[in-house]
Amino acid sequence: TVTAQTLFKPEEDGQIPQVVVLVGAPGMGKTMTVRKMMVEWVEGTCYTQFDYIFCIDCKDTAFTKEVSVADLLSKCCPHRQMPAAKFLGDQKILFIFDGFEALGFSLVQPEDEMSSDPMEVKPLQTTLMSLLKKTVFPESSLLITTRPTALQSLGRCLEGEYYAEILGFSAAMREKYFHRYFETDNKANMAFRFTRGNEILYSLCIIPIMSWTVCTILEQELYKKKNLDECSKATTQMSMFYLSRLMMCRGGNNPQDLQRFLRKLCSLAADGIWKHKVLFEEKEIKDRGLDQPDLLPLFLNEKISKKGINHGSIYSFTHLHLQEFFAAMFYVLEDDEEQVNNLGALAKNVNMLLESYSKSRKDLNLTVRFLFGLVSQKSIEYADEIIGCRISPRAREDMLRWLQGRHRDVSHSSQGLKVSELDTFHFLFEMNEKSFAQSALDGFIDIDLQDIKLTLYDQMALSFCIKQWAGLGCITLQGCSFHQQQDPGEQPAASPPRGRPHAPAERRQEELHPPIYLLCRALRHPGSHLQVLRLQWCGLSESCCAELAALLAEHPSLARLELGDGTLGDGGVRLLCEGLRRP
Repeated sequence: TVTAQTLFKPEEDGQIPQVVVLVGAPGMGKTMTVRKMMVEWVEGTCYTQFDYIFCIDCKDTAFTKEVSVADLLSKCCPHRQMPAAKFLGDQKILFIFDGFEALGFSLVQPEDEMSSDPMEVKPLQTTLMSLLKKTVFPESSLLITTRPTALQSLGRCLEGEYYAEILGFSAAMREKYFHRYFETDNKANMAFRFTRGNEILYSLCIIPIMSWTVCTILEQELYKKKNLDECSKATTQMSMFYLSRLMMCRGGNNPQDLQRFLRKLCSLAADGIWKHKVLFEEKEIKDRGLDQPDLLPLFLNEKISKKGINHGSIYSFTHLHLQEFFAAMFYVLEDDEEQVNNLGALAKNVNMLLESYSKSRKDLNLTVRFLFGLVSQKSIEYADEIIGCRISPRAREDMLRWLQGRHRDVSHSSQGLKVSELDTFHFLFEMNEKSFAQSALDGFIDIDLQDIKLTLYDQMALSFCIKQWAGLGCITLQGCSFHQQQDPGEQPAASPPRGRPHAPAERRQEELHPPIYLLCRALRHPGSHLQVLRLQWCGLSESCCAELAALLAEHPSLARLELGDGTLGDGGVRLLCEGLRRP
C-alpha cells in the first residue's frame, strides 16, 4: 500500500520516483491529499527533500492563452513573489499539477517548440509540455492528480511515470477526519459514534466527500440539539445531499439534460443490481448514452481493461451502496416519452422489486431501504428544488400495502398481528414520516425480534416506530443484544489531534446512558399503551435497571415485565422494586 507520505520514497530497487500520477474519482480526496502534502512540507514533517513545491491548479490555469513558466509559478507564490528563476535551477523542486483533466486539450507538441527558458512566453500548451517533458528544470519532480478519463492523453506526454490510485479513507483516517472537522472532541465523538452505528453510512465515508457530507449534516443537527439520539437525517437524505454536491460540479448542463442523464444512469444501476453486476464495459456505457465527459466521471470510476487499452475501459460506481441508491432512484424518477417508448428498457415495477426482496433477493435490502427514503415528501421537494430532478410519489401506496401485507402473512390470528422483521423499522425510519409509519403499523399489536445484535442505528429506527405506534401492546426481544459503544478491546482508529479540549465530563455523561436507554425513552413517550415487555436472554446488566425502574414508575399500563438470563445483581433488583412501589 502506498501512502501520501511514501509517494517519493525509494522503491525496492532503490529507484526514487521522479514522476508520480495520482489517479482517483471525483470526491476521493486528490486535492485534499495535495493540500495536506503542502502543509506537511511547510511544517517540515514530510517531503523535506524538496526545497520548493509549486502547486498549479489546472482548472484555474486552463483559460490562460500565453504564459511563461516563471509567470505560471509566480501564481503559486504568496504575493506572487517567486524566487529568481536562475536561483531555482540549483534547487530540488516538486511541481504539482492538480486536476489535470480540467485542461481539456491535447498536450502533444513538437520537441523543437518547447522551451528551456523559464522566462520565455509561449502558448499554455507548450509551456505545460515544457514542464512535463522537463525541457525546463530537468532535475525537477512531478506529481499529477487526475481523474481516470485523462490517463490516455497524459500517458502520451510522460516518461518513466509511476501510477498510484487513491482509494479513499481508511478506518483510521475516517475517525481522524471527524476529529479534525468538529471544534470539540465531544462533538466529534458523538458524530463518529452515530456514523459508526450506521454500517451503510460508515462504509460510504470511505469517500472523503461523503465524510464531509456526513460531518456537515451532523454539525447542523448538533447545532439544534445536544445529541444525535433523535437525529432524523437518514442514509437517503445524506446521499441526496451528496448528490447535490456532485451536481455543483456539472457545469452548464441544463436541468432537462441532467434529468435524462440521471434516468440513464439509474437504469444502468438497476440493471446491474438485478444481474449482480458491478462492472460495466465501455460499449454498454455508450449504448446507453452515458458517455458524457462532463457528467460520467462524477458517478463512475473508469479503469483500463485488463485485456489492454484497445479493448476499451471498464466502469464501476464509486461505491456499491451508491449503485444501490441510484438503482432505487430508477423506480421513482419521473419518465419522459423517450424512456416510455424504449421497449428494451428495464420495467419500473416497484411491486416486482418488493416481492423479489420478500421471497428470495435479500441482497436488495438497501435498494428497498433507499426506495422508502426517496419517496418521502422531504426527498421529493429536495430533489426538485436543489438537484433539479422530479421524483414521483405514486409508488407510496404500493409500498404501504406491501409493508402491511408481508407481516399479515406470517402472523397467527390467535396471537394478534406482529412485526417480526427488523428491516420494517428501517424502511419506516428511512422515510421518516410519522403519518406513513402510523398507517403502516395500524392493526399490528406486537413486536417479536429474536437473536439480533441491535446497533445504535437499529435502536434509533426501532424507537422512531415505537413512538408512532399507538396500538403496540407487547414487545418481545429474545436473545437480542443492545450495542452502543465500541466492542470491548476495540481501539480507536486514530488518536484525537493534540491541543484540543477533551470535555471529559460531557463525554462521560453521553456515554453513561445504559444500553436500553433509547428503547425505554421511546416507551415513555406519551400515548404508549404497552402492556407486556419481554427482554429474554438479552444480557442486561445492573446499569439497565434504573431505566427499567423509571419505565415501571411512569408507565401505568405496563402489567408484565419479563427479564430472563440477565446479570442484574442485587442492586439492580432493588432498583426494580423501587420502580414497582411508585404509583
